[in-house]
Parts: sequence; structure tokens; C-alpha cells
Amino acid sequence: MNQNQALITQGLTKSYGRIRALRGVDLEVQRGEILGFLGPNGAGKTTTIRCLLDLIRPDSGTLRVLGIDPQADPVAVRARVGYLPGELSLEANLRVEDQLKYYEELRGNRTDSKHVRALAKRLELDLTMPIRNLSKGNKQKVGVIQALMHRPELLLLDEPTAGLDPLMQQEVYRLLKEARVEGTTVFFSSHIISEVEAIASRVAIIRQGVIVEEAEPRHLVNMAVRRLHVRFGEKVDPGPLDRVEGVSLVSQSNGLHATLQVSGDMDNLIKALANFPVSDFDIERPSLEEIFLAYYRTADEEVD
Repeated sequence: MNQNQALITQGLTKSYGRIRALRGVDLEVQRGEILGFLGPNGAGKTTTIRCLLDLIRPDSGTLRVLGIDPQADPVAVRARVGYLPGELSLEANLRVEDQLKYYEELRGNRTDSKHVRALAKRLELDLTMPIRNLSKGNKQKVGVIQALMHRPELLLLDEPTAGLDPLMQQEVYRLLKEARVEGTTVFFSSHIISEVEAIASRVAIIRQGVIVEEAEPRHLVNMAVRRLHVRFGEKVDPGPLDRVEGVSLVSQSNGLHATLQVSGDMDNLIKALANFPVSDFDIERPSLEEIFLAYYRTADEEVD
């Protein structure tokens, strides 16, 4: 593991009885990046995060977090990591500020109280409220604050905006981007596509316990099939466009309009269109959600 890597897993496997949650997860996260770990419930996101913190032990494979083997020294790892579990357990009889002070003591009182109050203000969380009186969304805010309060080197967040309203989701996105500017690496799991598109510098898609794709969100979009609607200034025969590599002629109307399906690079098509009197064109770009669903439709077909 080199100094630029915040975490790495190789061949990570984990089974719960007959259920194979992880089937060989290979993953690298560089220091200072925000990686969105994308997949539906049950794909292996939470299991991967728990293995990274040694909350559960993998059946096989190797992993390093900030250069440390979490199985050899889990305390050292957790001291440098901010962790938000998918289901945070809070003490109902404590006030919010007392719950956060408890987390502070666990971390050796290395937290700036002014920073905690600033986080609470931005998330509109009343520190004097008893935990038992909090809504699900406000409990999630407690979880976000306890993960950020000690300015960790690495954030491991399992569905960080679950239960938050859209305005608070945006505020959490801003907090994570600010943490990255300060040098924090962010690794967060999600099944919300727009969340990943909003803040991730890179995406890893997990399917049935295996990483099936890693790329920048915009690169994933460019890899997918696109549709191009072309309008011509005069009647033409768009047939030759169907013979361009990676291009299919879907439909044409009176020689004045053509709909093309394009996979891969656009360069060949652009060069071919230079020979036509093009007056205008529109490109339909697939969303990350469409790409994500396409991976899982493929998985369902394989199972069938």
C-alpha cells in the first residue's frame, strides 16, 4: 500500500451461512477523494464497510485502512476514522450534547467543542434535546456530527443522508466537500443516484458482492449508449450513417430528420456528419441511474 492510498481491499470475501455477501471485492480509494459506493440494499456495501473497521471479519482477502491492517490494530484505525453506520444506536435518555460528549470521551477528548456547535448550527440540531424526542432525521444529524466532529483523516459513511429532508441533504453534501478540501478522504455508500452524482469524484458499483465498475460519474455516462436526433438543412439519405462504427440508424423522417443510437466514442459520427448539411442536433445522455439499473437488469437476466 502506497502513501497515496487511503484504503485498499483485495479479494475480500464474506459469507453469512449460505449467503455470499462478498465474492472478492477489489477496491482502492486514494487519499483526498470522495468515492461513492453504489448498489442496492443487499449488494454488499455495509458488509464491506464493517470489514474495513474490523466490526466483522472477512472469510478471506486482505485490506488496509490508512496503511493499517484493521484486524491487527482496529483501535488505531477507528481513532483516525469517522464512521456513520446505517443504523446508529443512541442512548434515548441522554441529551444530544451529552451523547456527543460521550463520543468525544471515547476519542480521547480530541474534539473542538466550537466545531461541534458549528456543525449542529448548520444542521439545525438542538443540542439540548433529549435523544428520545428526536425524529429519525434529527437522529441522523447526530450521526453525521459524531462522524465529523474530530476532523478524521477518513470518513466511512453508510447511507449518510438517510432520513434527511432535501435541504439538509444539500448541507451534508457541502460539509463533505469542505472536509475533502481540508484533506479528508470520503468513502460513502448509497443507493441514491443523485447523491453520488452530486458529490462523488469517483463511483464504484457493487453487484452481488463484486465490484463491476469504477469510474468518474461523467465517464460512466459517456460509456453508455446515447441517442442523437439530427435535423438536416435539406433532404438527404442518412443510410450511410448506419455503417459508421458504433452507430445505428434508429429512424428517419423524409430525409430531413434522423435518430441515431451511438455507443462509445462520438468521434467517428461527428466526422461522418461533416459530410451532411446538418442544421441542428440534440443528444440524449443517459443518467447515472439508467446506467446503474442497466447493470442490475443484466444481473437479473444472468440469474434467470
